[in-house]
Amino acid sequence: MTSSTLLSAPTTRPDVPDALDVPGTGAQLALADDLLTLLRTTTTEPRPDEQLEALTIAVTADLPVLLWGEPGIGKTAALTQLAASLDLPLTTVIASVHEPSDFSGLPIVGDDPAVQGVPMAPPQWAVELVRAGRGLLFLDELSTATPAVQAALLRVVLERKVGALQLPPGVRIVAAANPRASAADGWELSPPLANRFVHLYWVHDREVVVRGLGGVWPRAELPRLVPERLPEAVAFARRAVCGFLEARPTLIHRLPNTETRRGGAWPSPRSWEAALTLLAFATAASASREVLALLVRGAVGDGPGLELLAHLDRMDLPDPESLLADPPSAELPVRGDLRQAALEAVVAAVGARPERARWEAGWAVLVRALETGAPDLLVAPATTLAALRRDDWEVPEAVEWLTGVIGIARRADRSVSRAKASDDAGRTTGARR
Repeated sequence: MTSSTLLSAPTTRPDVPDALDVPGTGAQLALADDLLTLLRTTTTEPRPDEQLEALTIAVTADLPVLLWGEPGIGKTAALTQLAASLDLPLTTVIASVHEPSDFSGLPIVGDDPAVQGVPMAPPQWAVELVRAGRGLLFLDELSTATPAVQAALLRVVLERKVGALQLPPGVRIVAAANPRASAADGWELSPPLANRFVHLYWVHDREVVVRGLGGVWPRAELPRLVPERLPEAVAFARRAVCGFLEARPTLIHRLPNTETRRGGAWPSPRSWEAALTLLAFATAASASREVLALLVRGAVGDGPGLELLAHLDRMDLPDPESLLADPPSAELPVRGDLRQAALEAVVAAVGARPERARWEAGWAVLVRALETGAPDLLVAPATTLAALRRDDWEVPEAVEWLTGVIGIARRADRSVSRAKASDDAGRTTGARR
């Protein structure tokens, strides 16, 4: 047999099916489609997810939301699931591949421009949203949009106007962006555009990802608002935000110094209004403190948001005059920092109007605190209260009892401090050797 015969002879293997038995190209692609359908078929389950709950509350409150996260973290997938769970048609617009006129509208010259003017025609996606009457507008890749496009988006995000077209109230707006360091030709967000959003930072949860890849993702659900709590929630939110800004007027408007921070959440009258709205919705929905923290910090920034949260804690503190009026029945907060703040408020109330009866009632409140909590929180309030004693005031019996307990706690603290100092000194000596 010649070499040419060998080259032309068909090669057969017993473990390879004959070509006639293999389905054609069309059939193979159909099978591939079936396999992809199986891979993409997933279910959802109710599962606590603070990120998703914060996003759902902000969307329900009709506030524009901006999701920040590294590429591939799941922002787009989360929005797709959110739209499906809320039964809202999803319209995705990649901001970076559009021109400013795609958002501000294209001028269309009519029959008589001098009389009718020149209307700004909206793009097709906006017309479809108006026709549907509801939907979720997803502005993706916002941090790669040029400054000119960002300027054109200002009216879309705040006024819901695209050209001459007004988007219906049933349309919610959510955007997504990558940090500039990980964005393709990224830009910092302009301060006017950034201040129109509630900024949520999206991170992955290992359990959510693993279970989701297994076919079960967390389900986004609308917050359960209780009708009876709506007026109370609005009154609480107004009282909280207004009271806080009265005490911290410098935080009403504070534009950050750096360009990067200006592209995030920062306090302004507009963002405080958003924080007030979110606080009312979170209160009416009985959201957790963690979810509330995400929302408030996403509206006005980390620093002002944390200060507002601390102010909310102080609003929940019991009235010091009520505690002084009936010490044996005093209900003190369980959380350590709130308990100490309540005790310090009692001592401050006694100091504001120092009378023997009030001074003795203050000691009775401290005894009540000792009966229901740890003694180490009493050291500072007891020391301050003792300094308020007048020469003609007799020392109540409770003081002697408290002195012994507080002394033990204080000695224990000093012992721990000495042990820590000795340990630190030993580490330093070992490092030098």
